[in-house]
Amino acid sequence: MNRRYLDLYEDIKNSIVEGNYRPGEKLPSENEFCRMYGTSRGTVRKALDLLAEEGLIHSLHGKGVFVLEHNLITFSFGGIVSFKEAAETSGLKFTTSVSKFEEVMIDEALSARTNLPPGKAAYKIFRVRKLDGERVILDINFFLKDVAAGLSKEIAEQSIYEYIEGELQLKIGFAKRIIHVEPATSADKAHLDLKGYNLVAVVKNFVHLHDGTPFEYTESRHRPDRFEFTNFARRR
Repeated sequence: MNRRYLDLYEDIKNSIVEGNYRPGEKLPSENEFCRMYGTSRGTVRKALDLLAEEGLIHSLHGKGVFVLEHNLITFSFGGIVSFKEAAETSGLKFTTSVSKFEEVMIDEALSARTNLPPGKAAYKIFRVRKLDGERVILDINFFLKDVAAGLSKEIAEQSIYEYIEGELQLKIGFAKRIIHVEPATSADKAHLDLKGYNLVAVVKNFVHLHDGTPFEYTESRHRPDRFEFTNFARRR
């Protein structure tokens, strides 16, 4: 299967996130993209369709394709981004501290919770995200040790995805995402400044590499007044 359009999608998206294409700016035409990337119009259209579904661009008939304002999108249903990428895109200044970093074996119960294979070793990590001096997000991560080889507490304080994609040269592919509200647990109360809230918004991510290998399970547990999850919908 030709996956060239995914590479093109990721390249254009990175250019948008990094500000090379700014909100309101017209993108190159399909023909121009074809020349730039040495690919077909069908490939370009597939890439642009993905960007449109994610709410990053919009096509105006007879005028072209334009970059949408995206600085309010902190987390998106349609994309897989690291916390660092999401924070930078939103313009918010978070700090991250790692309160737990340990190796665990995935037993049957943990496998049922995470969809990671039983009998494998995993890194279990607690990362606390602080905004304006308040602890507002607790990320509970499980990464397969076989995949995220060499992961450390120091790397976890920065960006695990940057390490996986940059240092290990692995390609992150897709994720199943579940969002719901749960009563605050003892871990939430210990790690977050809940300010009297007894509920947290929970985003569960089951993440796979590009080849379909499951390698990560993350629970991102948010204080509800600081939680915003956005989506862009288009009528077909």
